[in-house]
Amino acid sequence: MAGILGTLVILLIVLVLLVWLLIERQYQGRPGNRLELESGKWTITTREPQHYVIEGEPALVNLTRTLEIMVPEISVEAKLLSGASLEDIKVTTHLVSNHKDAPARADNYWFAYIVKTAKSTGLKVTVDIQGPDLSDLKALWVKVHYLSYGPEGRIPKQGNVVVPLKFPDPNAPKNWRSTPRAEVLPIPTHLLGPLDSPIDTVKRYVEPYAKPGDIVTIGETPVAIMQGRWRHPSDIKPGWVAKRICYFFMPTSSLATACGMQTLVDLVGPVRVVYAFVVGAIAKKFFGRPGMFYELAGDQARLIDDVTGTLPPYDQFIVLGPQNPEQIVRDIYDATGLKAAIVDVNDLKAVKILAATPGADLDLITSALLDNPAGNADEQTPVVLIHPKS
Repeated sequence: MAGILGTLVILLIVLVLLVWLLIERQYQGRPGNRLELESGKWTITTREPQHYVIEGEPALVNLTRTLEIMVPEISVEAKLLSGASLEDIKVTTHLVSNHKDAPARADNYWFAYIVKTAKSTGLKVTVDIQGPDLSDLKALWVKVHYLSYGPEGRIPKQGNVVVPLKFPDPNAPKNWRSTPRAEVLPIPTHLLGPLDSPIDTVKRYVEPYAKPGDIVTIGETPVAIMQGRWRHPSDIKPGWVAKRICYFFMPTSSLATACGMQTLVDLVGPVRVVYAFVVGAIAKKFFGRPGMFYELAGDQARLIDDVTGTLPPYDQFIVLGPQNPEQIVRDIYDATGLKAAIVDVNDLKAVKILAATPGADLDLITSALLDNPAGNADEQTPVVLIHPKS
C-alpha cells in the first residue's frame, strides 16, 4: 500500500511539473502587453525665429500574435535640448486620437481604445514652441506616456521620438586630418534618431565631399539609434539572472547594472547568459583566459551601451548594438557607390569593425580611426570619411 501511495505521489508531482512547463511554455511564447510606439512621420510646419510648430503622426502597434491590448490612458510630454537657457521659452503640446474606425472626440478626451491583434492605431501630436530666440534649440524630445492594459495587467509604458531642430552649416570649414595612410574628415550631422537612416545620412552629409575610392565609416551607436534599438530602463524588468550576474562585472561595464544585463538576457536568453558566465569565469580563473564571456554571449554583449553611454538625450537610455550591419554597408554601397564600414571606436586606440563592404581595406580603416577622429564626447560627428593617400 505504501509503495502504491509513493508511486501516486511521484506521478502527481510529475503531472504538476508537466502542467507547469506547458503553461510556462505558452506564457513565454505569447508575451502580453507588447504594445509599442512607432515614430511615424514628423514635420516642422512652422519655423520662424520666435515660433516653431512640430507635427507628428506616431502609431501604437500591437506586436502580439493572438492578443488584444487596450489603451485606457495616454499623454504627451515635450523636452527641449538647447545650447542656451530655456527660461523664456514656452512649450505647448496637443494630442488627439487618429483611429481609422473612430473619430476623435471634440473635447479631446482619450477614450479607452482596443488595439486588435497585429494591428495599430494612430495619434496626432502637435508641439508649439514660442520664445524670444529659438536659434539655439538642438532637438525636441517627445515622450508619449501610455498605459497598456492586457494579459500582463496594467503596465505604464513610454514611447520616445527625437526630432532634430538644428542642422550643421554646410559652408563651415572642413577639419581634414592627416594620418600615415589617409586623409580623414569627421563630418558633423544633426542629432540623428529613428527618423533618419544610414543611407540618407551618407547622401546628405558625405556625398558632397566624397571621391571615388573613399570609404565612409559610421559609429555603431548612431546606427543602432537610427534603427530604434534603444530602450528606457523603465521598460525593462530585471529578472533573477540579471540581478545576480551583473554584480560580477566591472563598475564601468554596461553589463554591471541589472537593466543593462537584462537587456542582454532579453536578446540571447537567460540560459546562454548563465552558460557564458560560468564557462567564462572558469576560463579566467583556472586558465588565465579573460573575455570568454563576451565570446560565448555573442557580439551584442560587447555593444550594449548602458545609461550615460552616449550623448543626450540618448544618455537616458540603454542602446543596443546595430542589427544586421552587413546589410547596411551593402545598402550604402548600392545607393552611393561608396565603400562603407560600421565601427566601434574609443579613445583607447581600440577599433572594432562590425561590418565592411567587401573589398574594403580593413587595415586602412583601422589605422585611419586609431586616434578616434569622431570623438567620444558631444562632438556630434558620427560619420568619418576616409580618403586614401595613394
